[in-house]
Amino acid sequence: MGELILVRHGETEWSRSGQHTSYTDLPLTAHGEEQARAVAPLLADRPIGLALVSPLQRALHTAELAGIKNARITPDLHEWDYGGYEGITTDEIHRTRPDWDLWTDGVAPGPAEHPGESPAEIGARADRVLAEADAALRAGDDDVVLIAHSHFLRALTARYLGLPASGGALFVLDTGALARLGREHGRPVLTAWNSVAEPTSH
Repeated sequence: MGELILVRHGETEWSRSGQHTSYTDLPLTAHGEEQARAVAPLLADRPIGLALVSPLQRALHTAELAGIKNARITPDLHEWDYGGYEGITTDEIHRTRPDWDLWTDGVAPGPAEHPGESPAEIGARADRVLAEADAALRAGDDDVVLIAHSHFLRALTARYLGLPASGGALFVLDTGALARLGREHGRPVLTAWNSVAEPTSH
């Protein structure tokens, strides 16, 4: 049985500034492109049976630059819908809500097309992705790769480990970083976390 490999997209202008970015479809920065290319050697010796990618360009471009072939666009891999906090930093939110925490409080309501999501709703999406990944992993020995976003992948990791989605608060995943989830004696475990390779300029 292979492992579940998580790849966070490379840097964008808003990830660099700390602005919450869900549906705003930003491109990678030049540094983000370097980070994406640096993922390739981390995957070079891994047999990939299934690759799923968020529909947003920062994830799609990361998959392309990392050499991940035939990744299937999967809407459930979209980043947390931050609703009214789209484009806002945590420091800015704390000016009016000093005790606010995304993982327990969720977000302020946004426009009708992006109303925001609760931690429970993120957990439900993560569970759907995990069900598909688990079916693919049990079908053979190849790995499954997910290319997506920080908060969503952190919530997914928590669900994989049997924690509520809010347990994603315990895991930090940098831009351009890779994580591996596997099993030991039948139990779900972290086998690698926040792995990065040194970007090389092209």
